[in-house]
Amino acid sequence: MTDVLTPPRTVSRSVSGPARAVRRKAVLRWIAVHAIGVAAALFFVLPFVFVAFTSLMSDNQALTRALWPHPFVWHNYVTVFRTPGFLTWWKNSLIYAGAGTALTVCSSIPVAYALAKFRFRGRNLSLMLVVATMMLPPQVIVVPMYLFWANQLHLTGTLWPLIIPMAFGDAFTIFLLRQFLVTIPNEYVDAARVDGCGELRTLLRVVLPMAKPAVAAVALFQFFYCWNDYFGPQIYASENPAAWTLSYGLESFKGAHQTSWNLTMAATMLVMAPVIIVFFFAQKAFVEGVTLTGVKG
Repeated sequence: MTDVLTPPRTVSRSVSGPARAVRRKAVLRWIAVHAIGVAAALFFVLPFVFVAFTSLMSDNQALTRALWPHPFVWHNYVTVFRTPGFLTWWKNSLIYAGAGTALTVCSSIPVAYALAKFRFRGRNLSLMLVVATMMLPPQVIVVPMYLFWANQLHLTGTLWPLIIPMAFGDAFTIFLLRQFLVTIPNEYVDAARVDGCGELRTLLRVVLPMAKPAVAAVALFQFFYCWNDYFGPQIYASENPAAWTLSYGLESFKGAHQTSWNLTMAATMLVMAPVIIVFFFAQKAFVEGVTLTGVKG
């Protein structure tokens, strides 16, 4: 009886050795991956924490060896809000970002739908032209565009030169939407056409509900671009302080409070707050849209 039971014990010992080694490797891999993730998270979070803490310090504490505000000076944010023009800059940024995002998305969706689902001669060439426009830096055409808006339409000193062009689509947005729409099976579109739906109704009732992640992703991209845009307002709105946005007004604010870094950091936190809030509530749709976009060429 002892001889019969001995082999299984020997086998179990021989099996447990490799299993234990595999488990040990898995644990070490988990530790390594999470250690890298924590290090990367700290790398991105620590500057934000520094700005947040500095914004709550007094003038004597800011940019010193003090790491923790003592006491917390919440009145810095009240001082920033009471700065002449700050609320106007905030309103202009909301108008620019909101209108720019809505116009860009609404004008880019039909173009992306046509490039993805229509069969016509020159479709690939049209797509190549759209992609080629992304290779043209805006600084190349800024002089003739400024002369056009200033001499022909007399709209410089306002946000209209920045908002109106977005009603004609954006190459990056069109490309990303097109890459997502080609992944939607053509059978859905063909079935809608057989049922008597026109192209506009097919787009609104069939295609767009399935493309919500991609639309959310490009909308967030455009909102972040407009909110953080400094070059455009500097070119077209710098001559009129009433048309400044937060990104451009922050530079003026920093110049006026160059020794009050606590107030500058407080203003910076107020500029970043809407972007952080929008991304926090829409991060699921944003990540899903970025992940699914570009699966098929």
